[in-house]
Amino acid sequence: MNKAELVSAISKRADVPASTVDSVLNGLQEELVDAITRGDKVAVPGLLAVERSQRSARTGRNPQTGESIEIAAAHTAKVTAGSNLKKAAAAVPVS
Repeated sequence: MNKAELVSAISKRADVPASTVDSVLNGLQEELVDAITRGDKVAVPGLLAVERSQRSARTGRNPQTGESIEIAAAHTAKVTAGSNLKKAAAAVPVS
C-alpha cells in the first residue's frame, strides 16, 4: 500500500476528505522527524513506537572483495510494533 492508497482508505473509513487525511499524514511525518532529531521517543499505544537509537562503530567486510572496513558509529531510527500490530501479524497464517 502506497501513500495515496493509504490516504484513500483512511478517508473512506473515517469519512473525511482525502485532503484532510493527507495533511494529517504530512503533519505526522514532520513531527516524527522533529522528535527523532530532538532525541524524543514517540509512542502511539497499541500501534507503534519510534525512537532514535545509536549504533556502535564496528568492523565490517566488503562482500565483493572480502576486505575489512571500519564502519563509523551512527544514529538510526528504531520502530517497534505495538501490541495491536503484533496481534494482527500473528493472526495471518504462514503460507
